[in-house]
Amino acid sequence: MRILVVNDDGITSEGIIRLVSLAAKLGEVWVVAPDAQCSAMSQKITIRGDIKVKQADFPVAAVNAYSVGGTPADCVKVALNYLMPGRPDIVFSGINYGYNCGYDILYSGTVGAALEALRAGIPAIAFSKEMNDVYDVVDEHILSITKELIDNMPATNEIWNVNFPGCTLDELEGIIWDAKIAPMEFYADHYEREDNPDGSFSLTLTGDPITTAPEGTDIRYVIDRYISIGKIKSNIIR
Repeated sequence: MRILVVNDDGITSEGIIRLVSLAAKLGEVWVVAPDAQCSAMSQKITIRGDIKVKQADFPVAAVNAYSVGGTPADCVKVALNYLMPGRPDIVFSGINYGYNCGYDILYSGTVGAALEALRAGIPAIAFSKEMNDVYDVVDEHILSITKELIDNMPATNEIWNVNFPGCTLDELEGIIWDAKIAPMEFYADHYEREDNPDGSFSLTLTGDPITTAPEGTDIRYVIDRYISIGKIKSNIIR
């Protein structure tokens, strides 16, 4: 297989290094990722200014790696149109540092990159993990899960969305293969206000994870320590 790996946390993030290590077991790997943090950019593309593209050193052997001074969706477009010698068979996006489930999917640069691949007619899988540094569940299960998903790709207007809990293997409750998107945000966000001397005020977005969600939804599954796997459907792409 020829695999394109992208993300939104940047080319030096722990998540993409682990995902590329997985991809290298499955085929030829191309890494094209932002040169800086690009979370919450959804499917934004750069329409003003230049996009700097640079070949990058990457800590996984025998991969082709490039950093891009743009968004996750830019990375997909640049890879397909200017870097890769042929179309990839599949695009992996992630592993994002933080869950992408519920309505947070709408903002996700990880999901946005996967949907950009889908727009180009290429199957894609988005991978995310709880916002901590415990990768036990990822390391144990990501290869077998990925092989299963590749063998069972959804419709041409859908991507797989995988969320791993950041817990120990003993704490893992299981794998859910048909999680529904929760009708709420995982991070209950709000703005903190600071008044400025000139009469203006500044707002800083912050948020805390919720502790419950409806049964059968992706948020509830990750809260309850399951690997949550579901589909994200685009009603625009046919």
